[in-house]
Amino acid sequence: VQLQASGGGFVQAGGSLRLSCAASGLTFSNYGMGWFRQFPGKEREVVAAITWNGGNSYYADSVKGRFTISRDNAKRTVYLQMNSLEPEDTAVYYCAADLQRGYIGGPKTRKDEYDFWGQGTQVTVSS
Repeated sequence: VQLQASGGGFVQAGGSLRLSCAASGLTFSNYGMGWFRQFPGKEREVVAAITWNGGNSYYADSVKGRFTISRDNAKRTVYLQMNSLEPEDTAVYYCAADLQRGYIGGPKTRKDEYDFWGQGTQVTVSS
């Protein structure tokens, strides 16, 4: 299994970035997907998550109204559109996959619920 995250970079406050996470080696439509971020010296925290069919999504309070998670099962890819970026969004962003075959609940928000992780992509927002 491989999750390849991309799209990070350097942007000024108020700008936008779109992260992508391409999956291989798994049946993508069986997996819920999540985006997490990690600040230096801090625990990894959930940013957004989406169920296997895209029917339900979750956002951390700090990003509601600014970030949008979406997925394209045909392309085996999950996205995180990040708008109105703030310096406080500066972190390493990770995508993760959670097996949800037969699952009918909401998006998973705990990092220990996820089975596979991508390598992380740095997002830096300048003031």
